[in-house]
Order: sequence, then C-alpha cells, then structure tokens
Amino acid sequence: MNTLTLDGSVLAVMRDGTDIEPTLSPRPYLHPVHTRAGTPVTEHRPADHPHHFGVSVAVPDVSGTSFWGGRTFTPDRGSVLLDNHGRQRHVSWLELAEDRRVELLSWTGPDGAEMLSERRTVRATGLDERTWVLDVRTELHNTCGRDLSIGSPATNGRAGYGGLFWRAPIAATPPTITGAQGLEGEQALHGSRAPWLAMAGTGPETGAGTGEGGAAWTLVLLQPGDHTDPWFLRAREYPGVGPALAWDTRLPLPEGARLERRLRVAVRDGHPGGTEELEALAASVRALP
Repeated sequence: MNTLTLDGSVLAVMRDGTDIEPTLSPRPYLHPVHTRAGTPVTEHRPADHPHHFGVSVAVPDVSGTSFWGGRTFTPDRGSVLLDNHGRQRHVSWLELAEDRRVELLSWTGPDGAEMLSERRTVRATGLDERTWVLDVRTELHNTCGRDLSIGSPATNGRAGYGGLFWRAPIAATPPTITGAQGLEGEQALHGSRAPWLAMAGTGPETGAGTGEGGAAWTLVLLQPGDHTDPWFLRAREYPGVGPALAWDTRLPLPEGARLERRLRVAVRDGHPGGTEELEALAASVRALP
C-alpha cells in the first residue's frame, strides 16, 4: 500500500486506479484522506456519482476524450454514455519519500494512444497539532503530436467542472461553505475566483471532533501561485470542490505545450471559530514553501 505519512501517521492512501471500470475513466487517486485525528474527509464510488474518486485529477473533455468517467453531456442529447473514456496509467516513480511522492503518468485515449504525459507531485506538510496540508501539483504535457483543447460540460451548455477535484463524504447535514472577503454559501462561491474557500462538515465518530452527529472536519482550499481558476462547488447535492480548468470556454493546449495547476488544502480537525480564524489559516497555508 502506497501512503502519505507524517509524524508516523498515515494521512492518505494513494491508489493506482487499475481496478476502476473502463467507463469510469480509470485513474490514480487518493482515498481515504484523514484528519490528524483519523476522521475521513474523502469519498470514492458514492452512489450519487460512482465516478468520483477521492482526490484526483479528472477532466471530462480533452478534445472529446473523457478522463472524468460516466456520462458525457452533449448539446443535442443531454448526458449520455459514450465510448470515449480515457485512462491515466502510472508509468514510474520519480521520487519516493514518506511525505512526498512524485510520479510520471500517461493519459491515453480509447484507442490506447498517449495524449498527455503528466508529472504529479503529492506532498504532506504539518501545520499544527490539529492541521496538516495536502499539496497536489499536476504538470500536463501534450505529447500526441497535434493540438488539443480542454473542455467541460459548460462549454457544451452545462456545469464547468474538471481539473483537480476533491470529493468529500456525504453526511446527514450538508457542509457549510465560507470564503474570502466574507463570502458565504454555495451560491456565492460557486464560479468565483475567491483566494480561498472552506468546507466544514461532519463525519463518522472515528476521531476527536465535536461536530453534531459525528466528528467535525474542515478543509481550507487555495490555489498557490498567480493563477486562480474559478471554483466548481457543490454542497447541498453532494460535497465536492475543485478549481475548474474550462469554466465556460475551452482551454487550448497546443502540440508540445505544457499546463501546470496546483491545489493546496488544509485538513483540520474541528470547525473554525470564525472567518478571522479561517483567514489566518489560509494565510499560513499560502506561506508554506
């Protein structure tokens, strides 16, 4: 079992995705991811969206190939199951440490030909006794010998998801959503370019949280660097969040071009004391090297 470990504790399990059905776009992913106290903060294969797998890099449209899984939204027929599913395959490890993994991946289309090569870095960093930080960086390289573009259902008339995506577990009560500059709620933050956003929920009573009905957890998400994609966010229908590569227009990826994106997430036991505490936590996370 490949794991991310910090201070002797396993905080995330890295899975190669080889057991995923072809129609769900097989890919490596992280699950379960835990708080320091042991509360799970990811979900995979949920009944509502069986193609959601913990923390993964999932893109619904790379020049027509789905690396998201499940049905594809089409302008004329709606969501339909097409024979267009790709696969992300582990090629080699470039770096192996307890708290850091760097791997080379190959993104292949339905015909088995490589479309993209990816260098993915996953790192765990301690912040305090209740908080650790997961840092995921993806570097995509167009290796197929032709121009590509990245799209989403939004570029065909629906929701703009796709990119680094975090699927959280469902609980009896939807998580609360807070963002920078006093923004609150799914409606206010969905599609925004907020510098950070926080999702606070509850899970099974396996840790030391105090949330009603289960252990409390909080995720504070931000995009390091100068580039900030719009946030795709769900809370009421299901808890899921991630920066969207192609919110409403296609993203060109010419032959030989490279694309880099990064997501940094504070995984914290308990619920925040207020917006000021979240602002301070986000600042601490952004300041990490």
